[in-house]
Amino acid sequence: MRALAVAERDLKRFSRNPIVIFASILMPLVYLVIMGNSFQGELKHLSLAVVDQDNGPYARRVIELLQAMRDGPRTLDIVKLSDQKKAVDDVKNGFYKGALIIPPRFSEDVIKDVNPQIGLFLDNTDSISAAGISSAVSRSMGYLKSEYVSVRATIAKTQFRAVELYKKIDYDASLVPGIIVMAIFMGTTFTGAFSLVMDKFLGIHESYLSTPLTKMDIVIGIIISGVFITTLMAFIVMMGGMFITGIKLAGGLTSFILLIFTIVLTALGLLSMIFMVLGRADHPRIVGVTIGFLNVIFYFPSGAVYPIESLPGWLKAFAAVNPEAYAVHALKALILKGSGFVAVQNDLIFLAAFTGIMLFFATITFKRTM
Repeated sequence: MRALAVAERDLKRFSRNPIVIFASILMPLVYLVIMGNSFQGELKHLSLAVVDQDNGPYARRVIELLQAMRDGPRTLDIVKLSDQKKAVDDVKNGFYKGALIIPPRFSEDVIKDVNPQIGLFLDNTDSISAAGISSAVSRSMGYLKSEYVSVRATIAKTQFRAVELYKKIDYDASLVPGIIVMAIFMGTTFTGAFSLVMDKFLGIHESYLSTPLTKMDIVIGIIISGVFITTLMAFIVMMGGMFITGIKLAGGLTSFILLIFTIVLTALGLLSMIFMVLGRADHPRIVGVTIGFLNVIFYFPSGAVYPIESLPGWLKAFAAVNPEAYAVHALKALILKGSGFVAVQNDLIFLAAFTGIMLFFATITFKRTM
């Protein structure tokens, strides 16, 4: 039958592309591993700065209980600081998820039963982590025992005041920075290297070879156009996401300039990376398979939907070199907090270094041949 002949030809064509076959089998397994470990359920390793202004027996007991949360379920990572202002500023700049302040005379208030209180400052732009820390501290305070007073004494119930450092941010609004990074990634898939692959597939690429253009000219030119289109797409998505969720851009002109710079730098880095990966591809099918694979392994461990601190160790190690993780962190700080350069300097340094490395390898791996 003629239909069988067509089927045989299509099967042979598919079998001649081992990359697609391998990826079709590997990708579902990778999805299982990455997504299964990106939503662990139980939060772990949430960083909490503790400032003890009391230094009394019950202040030490509070710290012991919090450390038990670190050594047992590993919910918290405790960092002791001496300056309350620095602790709160570090929370605002994204170095810690929260800051617990034990006020002076706390132990005395506990013993005298005069409504002892502890201050808890939370970065509520990450609502999942904020709720996790608040719950862990609340559970810990329930075990504040009476080892330091006589058995006849009564122990006041300790209260802690959770102070959200920013205007209430709903969960859908907290996803806006991640959606912008996703838009940047999607923009890089439809421009840059994809355009080059389509040119090769359609035979248009031959026109490049009849010109005196160097490899650098071709790579830089395609990436420049891709950055322009991707940045525009990301900006439109950002405005749409802010309109849908009802949030407003925090901060002033400095934060806005840093925001645009972060988007451009992220687009440039991802475009260069994809160009390096697909610079020698010659069929759109390879592009589709590769992009689907990269989207999963970069997006879900980026902190866009789940705290990086709670990921398993091996996935956390990957997040340390994941450009999207740095982009998400910077965009959260700039959009939701209105932070300045201090909060995003490490993110920008990594993205700049990543872009330079990817651009270098994209140029040397590109072939100016048929």
